[in-house]
Amino acid sequence: MTKEYNVGLLGATGAVGQEMLKNLAERGFPVKSLRPLASARSAGQKIEFDGAEVKVEAVGPGAFDGLDLCLFSAGATASQEFAPMAARAGVTVVDNSSCWRQDPRVPLVIPEVNPGAVKKHRGIIANPNCSTIQMLVALKPIYDAVGIRRIVVATYQSVSGTGQKGIEELSTQTRQLLSLQEAAPKVYPHRIAFNCLPHIDVFMDNDYTKEEMKMVNETLKIFDDQNIKVSATCVRIPVFYCHSEAIWIETGRPISPEAARELLARAPGILVVDKPKENQYPLASVASGRDEVFVGRIRADLSHENGLTMWVVADNLRKGAATNAVEIAELLIRDPTLLKTDWPA
Repeated sequence: MTKEYNVGLLGATGAVGQEMLKNLAERGFPVKSLRPLASARSAGQKIEFDGAEVKVEAVGPGAFDGLDLCLFSAGATASQEFAPMAARAGVTVVDNSSCWRQDPRVPLVIPEVNPGAVKKHRGIIANPNCSTIQMLVALKPIYDAVGIRRIVVATYQSVSGTGQKGIEELSTQTRQLLSLQEAAPKVYPHRIAFNCLPHIDVFMDNDYTKEEMKMVNETLKIFDDQNIKVSATCVRIPVFYCHSEAIWIETGRPISPEAARELLARAPGILVVDKPKENQYPLASVASGRDEVFVGRIRADLSHENGLTMWVVADNLRKGAATNAVEIAELLIRDPTLLKTDWPA
């Protein structure tokens, strides 16, 4: 008989939280009971899970009692406060925020890339940034085969990465502009409709944005390789769902585009779509609602003898957030001894 688990979900009413609920049900995660958690203002709402209505409870002391694990998607501030509380209550936390990603006590995990890292957790496991996840899923087979010395990436990120408010801003501004009205920005510093903003999160002292530095630092931690050079430019574009990335890599040893395609086609979690002469390549409109990382336009980098370039697309709410978190939870229940915490008091 399959063991079942008491599962919590903090941030159950948000966009990623809703995707987590879908993933738990779609993947048949063995949920004995579900406890949706949110702020006091959302407590009392009812959400649907696997065909039944469940009432949202307020997060706070005692909210995690009796749970085996809890998925977090309520932002860094909530994670800072409540993830240690849950871990001290014996609950293993899979956190989708940026709060714990660089903490040395917390493994940063992509199941297709570094699944063994979950064994190092003390009660909290971090979900990487959505753009990092899809990039490293695509690069892992090549990294294992020939090594990677350098990564240069430009991202084209959908407004759903900002949450529901980003989706609403793009929708509203598009209607306004098509009606010949002014479209004043509220969520973003400039109009997002019919525009591209090379600005995601705040700018750092080095003139890179925080989003760009997340991709740099998370890549080094996940690959456990401080020798890889990474440079990122992150751009917000007027697309509702799915992030796209143009990636250039310098490999340690030469590899042909044909060999790279074969490696990627065999790798878990990847769907190669690479017939450009037939107009077949990864598209946000196709990847939306899917869990695979779509890879195409694989070709030699004409500027470097050990260079490859590719185009990578994935649904940022699913594989870039919710699906990856649920897959981490699946790793944990394969070895139930991992559902133990040792977070310091």
